[in-house]
Amino acid sequence: MDRDDLPSLDEERRIYSHHENDPSDRRYRAFLDRLAAPLCARLSPGMSGLDYGADPGPTLALMLGERGFLTTSWDPLFEPQDDLLDRRYDFVICTEVVEHFHRPRVEFDRLASLLRPGGWLAIMTQWQPPDLSFQQWHYVRDPTHVSFYAERTFDWIAEKYGFWLESQRGMSP
Repeated sequence: MDRDDLPSLDEERRIYSHHENDPSDRRYRAFLDRLAAPLCARLSPGMSGLDYGADPGPTLALMLGERGFLTTSWDPLFEPQDDLLDRRYDFVICTEVVEHFHRPRVEFDRLASLLRPGGWLAIMTQWQPPDLSFQQWHYVRDPTHVSFYAERTFDWIAEKYGFWLESQRGMSP
């Protein structure tokens, strides 16, 4: 997206204040469990992490905490405790966050720097469907979605940072 068209932080905060991400909502928790369950299966007891872009209701951090994984929440709009970005974590989670990155390279550099060696970066986003034109894709209609990805983009990101890419569509080194 052109930098001149990016929403301001105030505009993003206003839009997000209308989201209903209630930690007691079973459907919302089931949606988040699509990331939480496979991540928790790979974590060891005592590991701790960061929910990067937690939004005003850090439900995923709560869910991971319920499973024994201390998870701290950071969000540039709602919980901007920048000292949390000076630490390293066993895992970092980004649920429906990377599409909001105004500067994706800067953000992915930061995400990589937050991980301890061997750490896990867990991302949940939607890839552009190959059989649908960009203009028809519902994801582009959210004015806070400013960065968009295809599967090959994540292949490139994984290669650049030395990550192992695992997705619902399989794994690649």
